[in-house]
Amino acid sequence: MGSFLEFGTLIGYVLGAGTVAVLTATLSNEALLSWGWRVPFMIAGPLGLVGLYIRMKLEETPAFKKQAEEREAEDKAVPKHGFRELLMQQWKPLLLCAGLVLIFNVTDYMALSYLPSYLSATLHFNETHGLFLVLLVMVLTMPMTLAAGRLSDTIGRKPVMLLGCVGLFALSIPALLLIRMGTVLPVFAGLMILGTLLSCFTGVMPSALPALFPTRIRYGALAIGFNISVSLFGGTTPLMTAWLVDRTGNLMTPAYYLMAASVIGIVSVLAQRETARKPLLGSGPCVANACRSACRAARRTRSRRTGRALCRNGDGACLITAP
Repeated sequence: MGSFLEFGTLIGYVLGAGTVAVLTATLSNEALLSWGWRVPFMIAGPLGLVGLYIRMKLEETPAFKKQAEEREAEDKAVPKHGFRELLMQQWKPLLLCAGLVLIFNVTDYMALSYLPSYLSATLHFNETHGLFLVLLVMVLTMPMTLAAGRLSDTIGRKPVMLLGCVGLFALSIPALLLIRMGTVLPVFAGLMILGTLLSCFTGVMPSALPALFPTRIRYGALAIGFNISVSLFGGTTPLMTAWLVDRTGNLMTPAYYLMAASVIGIVSVLAQRETARKPLLGSGPCVANACRSACRAARRTRSRRTGRALCRNGDGACLITAP
């Protein structure tokens, strides 16, 4: 289910990029600079109000409510204490969070923000064609995001993220070489390689990042780790890459940048524990976990004595019999 978060994000990207692509294709440069640039902002304004309404109506998780009630009852909800606890006890999850966010956002900003301008400004590829190719890649990335999330439920989150990191290290140079060919099909193929690898992160990160921290400090810790990493590494990716290309004159710089980020991503993924199919830190066991524990206990009992143990999990029920 966590993959639907980035699925929704990609819908927003597609709508935004589609609006820009249509305006660029239909308006003259003079009209675009005069009033056309205002159109996306006029569309986004009401959508922001919708997002605010949804956010205000969201309920907190039961685990967070329980923690908040306990803190209030014990009079321990002191911000300074939580921040000190975060820095002193959660430094390793914070570093892991920063590393995972780095590889996620460097790939995202590189593929969806920088490469369109790289195509037009550096490779002199048709701007409208470049925008529509990136738009098509984003549309195709949406179902792959859901597939990556579903795959992580089956084999775990670490293998899916590691696949994305290793894939970036191995395929960044071939992908950029295809893009540098400057014709439609190779450019699309290169962008599609990066979009496919990006889906390994968009499908898993929304569920993997919150699982790094316990309930009591999850909001603050994730906010600090995520936003610092995005600010320092993700949002600066287009600017830094463009600067490096300009200073070095090496058109392969974007590939090297992705490879460097992938090394950090590999280290971060290998250093974290597997969190798929496990309750969040500080959360109580869910029905499915309780059922699995009861099933294992029934099987152990069966192995020690004669008789049969039947475990069935269906329609939210867990039925165990051991005659």
